[in-house]
Amino acid sequence: MATKTQDVTKTDDEQAPEEATAAAAADAAADGAEPDGRPAEEGGTETAPEGSEEAPEEKAPSGVGQGAGAVVSAALGLVSLSGGWIGTVAAARETLVGQLKTSSTASVAQQVKEVYGDAWHTTALWAGLFALAALITGVVVLARPAFGAPGRPQAAWIKSVAWAGVSLGVLGLVLAVLKYSDALLALPSTG
Repeated sequence: MATKTQDVTKTDDEQAPEEATAAAAADAAADGAEPDGRPAEEGGTETAPEGSEEAPEEKAPSGVGQGAGAVVSAALGLVSLSGGWIGTVAAARETLVGQLKTSSTASVAQQVKEVYGDAWHTTALWAGLFALAALITGVVVLARPAFGAPGRPQAAWIKSVAWAGVSLGVLGLVLAVLKYSDALLALPSTG
């Protein structure tokens, strides 16, 4: 096989794809097929009938968005149980505001409520918001197949993770309501 002058300056990595393409075309010609692997038709070149266009192949949804939504739902559910960074910062801010608002002559009950009670309620509020977001995201992921491609089942792992997100969201929402209403870990009595 003779080498072209311009092939001499190419590296092996650059020549390999060209040689593979040439070898595939030679093999296809020897087998009586077109270079792209289709069998050759007996009339020479292939022409499409007039007025007909090939329909583009529809790509089936991969479920990546649903999987990501399920994982986000579970993560939001976990954040709702732990309080998260935003809840911690908001509670610390509320503690500082409570310290600034109360004077040293305020009653102990007033100081406890302003400094600790409001911060506790703020933490519960943020946890409830994360729990609600987890619950809504999980429900949307679980309901998505009903509005998507009919006949295409949702992957089992997506359903499992979405149900975990819904469960954590419900649990986080219940705990947030109990904390906010002082039914769970209420402020100690000062009297």
